[in-house]
Amino acid sequence: MARPAYDIAVIGGGILGLAAAMELTKRYTGLGVVVLEKEARVGAHQSGHNSGVIHSGLYYQPGSAKAELAVRGARLLVDFCAAHDIPHEVCGKVVVATTPAELPRLEELLRRGRANGVAGLRAIGAEELRELEPHAAGLGGLHVASTGIVDYGAVVEAYRRLCEARGGELRLGAPVRAIRPGREGLELHTGAGMVAARYAINCAGLYADRIAALAGREPSLRIVPFRGEYYVLRPERRTLVRNLIYPVPDPRFPFLGVHLTRRIDGRVEAGPNAVLALRREGYRWRDLDLGEAWETLSYGGFWRLARRYWRTGGGEVVRSLSRRAFARALQRLLPAVEASDLVRAGAGVRAQALDSNGSLVDDFRIEESERMIHVLNAPSPAATASLCIGAAIADRAAAWLGPPGDAPPD
Repeated sequence: MARPAYDIAVIGGGILGLAAAMELTKRYTGLGVVVLEKEARVGAHQSGHNSGVIHSGLYYQPGSAKAELAVRGARLLVDFCAAHDIPHEVCGKVVVATTPAELPRLEELLRRGRANGVAGLRAIGAEELRELEPHAAGLGGLHVASTGIVDYGAVVEAYRRLCEARGGELRLGAPVRAIRPGREGLELHTGAGMVAARYAINCAGLYADRIAALAGREPSLRIVPFRGEYYVLRPERRTLVRNLIYPVPDPRFPFLGVHLTRRIDGRVEAGPNAVLALRREGYRWRDLDLGEAWETLSYGGFWRLARRYWRTGGGEVVRSLSRRAFARALQRLLPAVEASDLVRAGAGVRAQALDSNGSLVDDFRIEESERMIHVLNAPSPAATASLCIGAAIADRAAAWLGPPGDAPPD
């Protein structure tokens, strides 16, 4: 058995894995940290396929980890971007109620946002809504001045640079295929050779449950991939949207509904929907992995979810297949938009944890096993909260490493 060459191996070179590695190398001078990323670049999946929004913390249950970390994380992320010249803008957004039935849910959002300490949050009427977003339609809404937009790819690269500048290492093309006990630690067998480390942190995103299983911990949840597809407005129609326009979300789901978002490069995106992906990295309908599809379709929790919400799921599939249906969903918020204004763009895949009862796990979930920390559920707003989540992981690792300072002794 190999003696550990590293103190900590971080599995996953997305925004959370790099945030954790960056924080650890900041706290512990000389700590041996290696990040193992299976792709040829960092941030290749969820971190590089999201909507680019700095979330305010509006939607989440007061007292939840999402609420606390999103509100604090948004402030920290804006400061980080300013300090490192990363393109970003705190532009604000509106959440629009389009029917009388949505007004009580809008009130609940206002209550939650205030309980969570969301800055710049206020109720607005239909007239002020038109002043903020002249082409939006609604009975009223919320204005959330603290919402922003950012290039998360640039954030990921900044985390990587800081980690490496402090002595951390990055190994690309190194998928972890087995985890075994080693001499004074763990042996992580990858596609690029074996890595010995005293401890490991699982930030594998779409494969977090599989990595936990490799380490001998069968999690009580399953990652189910949901693809979110986007359109963009044609350049000549971008003036329909000034900043960000969101619907009032369905409280039964952790998804926010089809919305319109100005990106930091000036594009205006519409989406995402939420359809079941038949591959964990399935960005298109034709992306199929029979083994991964079977993992989902043979899971009892999935069928319990499907029986409850098959109508909702069917509507998402229709919007995926029909540009006109997608446009009709947008017209509730933006009546002037037409199907001809929409051009298909990219897609992202959300690693959504689902428990055996068929419930979508709403809050962040971080668990521990022998010599490992597992980030098992970290969907949106994890990118917004990445600095806080990285710090929370480092706090847990302190139980192994001791108080911050020089690297712990061998």
